This record gives sequence, structure tokens and C-alpha cells, in this order.
Amino acid sequence: MAAEISDRVREIAEARDLPESEVFERALERGLEDLWEDLVLARYLDGELERQEAIERVGRSKVERAEQERAVVEEDANWGLNA
Repeated sequence: MAAEISDRVREIAEARDLPESEVFERALERGLEDLWEDLVLARYLDGELERQEAIERVGRSKVERAEQERAVVEEDANWGLNA
């Protein structure tokens, strides 16, 4: 796994003409952003965070998408329970 990551970083760095350290930095930032959004949306969907605060933290489109995904899952679960 470590060799695969190293190979990918090297390939990205060469393709983008960037130092490998910058590729790692960008990957860390992107990963942290994803983890942050997941945390905010989970807290919102669990009722621990108000909708408006979630929107302020991650944006309206992400909150609305999370709501739509939850509705689909709930609909599927209800269908499965009634089948």
C-alpha cells in the first residue's frame, strides 16, 4: 500500500510539475475537508446541529444532498419492512 501511494504521489507530482511535498499537502487538505464535511453532515442528520449552522459550515447544496440521500434510504428501508 505504501509503495502504491508513493507511486501515485510521484506520478501526480510529475504530471503537475509540483514537488511531492505539495502533492501530499494538497491531499491532506482535501482529505481533511471531506472528513470535516462528513462530520458536520452526520451531526446535522443526527439532530446535534441545526440546519442553518450546517449550511453555514458546508454549504446549502451539500446539506440538501444529504437530506435527499437520507430520504431515499428511509424510503428503501420502509419499503423493505413492508414487503
